Amino acid sequence: MTESAPKAARARIAPAGLAFLAITSIGWGFNWPATKLLLSELPPLTLRGTTGVVGAALLAVLALMRGQSLHVPIHLWPRLVVAGLLNVTGWMVLMGLALLWLPASEAALIAYTMPVWAAALAWPVLGERPTLLRGIALVMAFAGLAAIMGGNGFNASLAKLPGIIMALCGSIGFAIGTVLAKRWPIKLPPIPAAAWQIGIGCLPVALVGLAIETTHWAAVTPVGWALLFYSTVVQFCIAYVSWFAALTRLPASIAAIGTMAVPVIGVLASALALHEPLGAGQIGALVLTLAAVALATRS
Repeated sequence: MTESAPKAARARIAPAGLAFLAITSIGWGFNWPATKLLLSELPPLTLRGTTGVVGAALLAVLALMRGQSLHVPIHLWPRLVVAGLLNVTGWMVLMGLALLWLPASEAALIAYTMPVWAAALAWPVLGERPTLLRGIALVMAFAGLAAIMGGNGFNASLAKLPGIIMALCGSIGFAIGTVLAKRWPIKLPPIPAAAWQIGIGCLPVALVGLAIETTHWAAVTPVGWALLFYSTVVQFCIAYVSWFAALTRLPASIAAIGTMAVPVIGVLASALALHEPLGAGQIGALVLTLAAVALATRS
């Protein structure tokens, strides 16, 4: 074994990729308490679907303003549809429904077991052999999640079971989408790629929501409209573009492990905005999770 392999592996971790990953984590992290609050004013499918469709339309306009074509080569359409269904439709629907049974902090923590599944799938699908540091990072991240769940009094009660199952299914689906995007990349600029995937993923959700749910838009409060703006512009436009840009610059397992910052931000934001529990045990677990993120980005 020569020294060139480790050096090549390190070279793949581009600083720009880490910067995009940080933007994604912040945007998605604050969206957990925002979505939990919005669910008290709007039904889940309508909320997740309509914000996504509007976000996709805004991204398409931005792409055209930047002179980027929205044309998709015919051979990329199957990849776009699969990515939209796994990374957007499944994630949006399952996580939105999970929040009906779970606190925002617990839903975020269960959702972001996703790096565990992505790292496991990256080996057989992508040939990314797990390094010792990545293995330690995964163990630390999982230990941090377990500690936070325990600190919040998490238990798999029958009342929470539907939410737990939905969050886990959404997490595994997103992990599959992550590694498939590396195995069969969608070679489009990040903004058009995000616009198409979000649009494809959210349009059926919005149509089903508008058909079966009762929505009272006139009853949405000013705070609700502000949160809708955040969910549409920050979560869908800024964070999703950053996520797809990070995926093109980082190994799939590192990109997935790096998103462990999302539940950290989600737990802290939920404690502040929703008064969900945050004691010494949770703070210690958050430190452990952040250490795992730092270790993963150095592996």
